[in-house]
Amino acid sequence: MRNDDVNLPIGFMDSGLGGLSVLIEAVHEMPSEDYLYYGDSANAPYGTKPQEEIKRLTYDVVRKLMDKGIKGLAVACNTATGAAVRSLREDYPELPIVGIEPAIKPAVESSRGGRIIVLATPMTIAQEKYKDLVKRFKGETDLLSVPCPGLMEFVEEGDLDSPELDQYFEKHLKPYLTADTETIVLGCTHYPFIKEHLRAYLKNDGIRIIDGSSGTARELKRRLKEKGLLKEGGHKGKITMENSDPGKEMLERGRILLERFL
Repeated sequence: MRNDDVNLPIGFMDSGLGGLSVLIEAVHEMPSEDYLYYGDSANAPYGTKPQEEIKRLTYDVVRKLMDKGIKGLAVACNTATGAAVRSLREDYPELPIVGIEPAIKPAVESSRGGRIIVLATPMTIAQEKYKDLVKRFKGETDLLSVPCPGLMEFVEEGDLDSPELDQYFEKHLKPYLTADTETIVLGCTHYPFIKEHLRAYLKNDGIRIIDGSSGTARELKRRLKEKGLLKEGGHKGKITMENSDPGKEMLERGRILLERFL
């Protein structure tokens, strides 16, 4: 990459709005950088699609970002990471690329022996990358993967706090909660936006709720610094959002999420 590439934005892609949770952490880590975020809401959700289709959709978005000019890439979607990050790094060896994975490692390393529940899309849980991650860190830990079809759609629809969310948790989460549940891992980048409501639903401050967004942002910063591509100080950067959905509604929902959580 050329020296003048330092002024290019950092590219972010996700199947919809969920990757904004990772972008928010990146802005906290690197406030002077510019960001170009592309949400593929027209094709969401990725988490219920076949692996090859997810890879194709991911590449379609990455090419759009590359055509516009980016100096780094965050694949801010667990499902897309599992399907495409390895081959993206092979195809774009000069571009700093980070993916995201469920925060199983920190959950296990800080475990006190209780149950760890990982909430993720059905496809993320079915992927070999995820299975390898579980195998690497599970050991003797009570680690339970819970597929959550339809949960990311609440965020896509702008519903972060409703009785319908409680009904969803009653059906998909409550059967797996035990008295010794100690950690819930949010294994989809959409899920941090409903963290507050999940906390209220649990009525148990003793259960930790964690995700991989901040670790991904730090790794992105490290890789950019390694390549000499970080801006040093200066003015606050700007965020540009684009979406494959032809209407303006998804962009407006994204703007609301940034205003509320950034």
